[in-house]
Amino acid sequence: MQGQESNIVFLPVEDAARREVSALWDTLRLEANAAVHRDTALARAMNSAVLMHAGFGHALSHRLAIKLADHDIDRDELLALIHGAYMDRPGLLGAAAADLQAVKDRDPSNAEVLTPFLYFKGFSALQGYRIAHWLWANGRKHLARHIQSRISEAFGIDIHPAAVVGRGVMLDHGSGLVIGETAVVEDEVSILQNVTLGGTGKETGDRHPKVRRGVLIGAGAKILGNIEIGIGAKVGAGSVVVSPVAPYSSVVGVPARTVGRRHTALPGVTMDQSVSEPEYII
Repeated sequence: MQGQESNIVFLPVEDAARREVSALWDTLRLEANAAVHRDTALARAMNSAVLMHAGFGHALSHRLAIKLADHDIDRDELLALIHGAYMDRPGLLGAAAADLQAVKDRDPSNAEVLTPFLYFKGFSALQGYRIAHWLWANGRKHLARHIQSRISEAFGIDIHPAAVVGRGVMLDHGSGLVIGETAVVEDEVSILQNVTLGGTGKETGDRHPKVRRGVLIGAGAKILGNIEIGIGAKVGAGSVVVSPVAPYSSVVGVPARTVGRRHTALPGVTMDQSVSEPEYII
C-alpha cells in the first residue's frame, strides 16, 4: 500500500493553489508530529493518516478511501479513483485546502487543521462530494451516485453529485444536511447541521437554491425552491425560506421574514450569528 502511494505523481497546479496546498501540508505534518510527541499512543494513527504520505493529495486520498470503501468498491479501487480525480483536476486539492483552512478559522472549538482532517465528517463529506462531482461531470453517473450513497451512509450527509459547491466552505457538524441536484453554494459559505437546500416538490429542472458568497445558514434551516440567497445573507436556525433573500440581510422564522439592520460583513466567514431588532441568535 505504501509503495503504491509513493509512485503516484500529481500534476502541477496554479502557483497560488500550489502554495496554499504546500503550506497547509506543512502545517498538517507539524501538528501530526506534535500529537505524537504529546501522546505516543497516536504514533501509528498519525503515521498512517499523515506522516507516511508524500503530500496532501496522497494523505487525503488515503483518508477518503478508508472512510468510503465498502464490499462493492474496496479501498484500493477507491484510492486509485481518487488519485485519478486529483491528477485530472489538481484544483480539487486547492479547494480541499481552502475548506480545511476555513474550518480552522471559523470553528471556535478547533484551533488546528489536523483535527478536522482526521475527524470532522463535514469536511470529509465535502471532499467525497468533490470526487463524486468530478465523476458526474465526466459522465460516470452511476459511480458518482455510488460515492453519494456511501457519503450518506458514512456521514449522514447527502449532497447530489451535480450540485455546485465553491471553495472555503464549512459544513459544521453536517449531520442531516441535504443539498439538491441543481443547488449552487458559492465560496466562503458556512452551513450548520440539519439544513436542507431542496425543491418544493412540484418543479422539475432547475429547482434548488442558489446560495451566494459568504452566506451563513443556521442549524435546521430549510431553503426550498429555485431562489437566491444573496451574498452575505444570514438565515436563522429553524427557518423555512421560500422567497429570495436580499444580500447582506438576515431572515428568521416560518416562513422566513427579514429582521434587523442590513450588515456589510460576510457572516459565512465571521460566523457572527446575531441580528438586532429584535435580538436573535441563529
